[in-house]
Amino acid sequence: MRNTGVETGEILETQIHPSAIVDPGAELGQGVVVGPWSIVGPGVKVGNGTRIDSHVLIERNTTVGAGCHLHKGSVLGTDPQDLKYRGEETILAVGDRTIIREYATLNRGTLSMGKTVVGDDCLLMAYSHVAHDCQVGNNVIMANAVNMGGHVLIEDWVIIGGLTAIHQFVRIGAHAFVGGASRTAQDVPPYTKAAGSPMKLYGLNSVGLERRGFSQEVRQALKLAYRTVFHASLPLTQALMKAEAEAEDYPEVRQFLAFIRNSQRGVTT
Repeated sequence: MRNTGVETGEILETQIHPSAIVDPGAELGQGVVVGPWSIVGPGVKVGNGTRIDSHVLIERNTTVGAGCHLHKGSVLGTDPQDLKYRGEETILAVGDRTIIREYATLNRGTLSMGKTVVGDDCLLMAYSHVAHDCQVGNNVIMANAVNMGGHVLIEDWVIIGGLTAIHQFVRIGAHAFVGGASRTAQDVPPYTKAAGSPMKLYGLNSVGLERRGFSQEVRQALKLAYRTVFHASLPLTQALMKAEAEAEDYPEVRQFLAFIRNSQRGVTT
């Protein structure tokens, strides 16, 4: 099989191993490879050039984008692990160029939201779990055995260390870094570092922000806003008001402050 041509417009062949089972209702794009003993169920759509290794299960009602790689034993589109689920039609959607490593599990949504979503260019390492109704942004890295409760929101460019447990309905803001083996019971503000059990904030994710090209001016403005909110010895509501009045008008600073103000579970401090 040729695995070039996505860029050139060349038509690629789709290859299905004789031992694999592909439901007649599944739709496979050009150049899809389905490895031995894998199962692709009804209502599944797989984008061009995606590779499905051996012993993968895509149960049903799942969309996988183009250029993805599903490693051995990964399980996608299974029923949500929620006792309120009564068999309603829900979906799992995975974006383009996302890598799902060995034995990771991704459940469909429930009637609450109807879908579980994982974005583009993500890396979900071995044994990670994306629960029902979770929303994972683009360019997210989840290390081995990260386990998410239902309804978790992870914004773009987040990195989460291995063996981290994330409570239901928690939000992790864009460009945040969460250290390994952390008990994540409250929201993690964008652009910050957090770790531990109980979890604590450890300032801005300065290395990550610099690597991703944030200007020195933006990083300095975020640092000042962070200090005002978390180091001003004021109640959080008053500290937010002070930061909002004094902060420089950068979109990143507005996002940082709005995320904290809109928290329902409270933020990690």
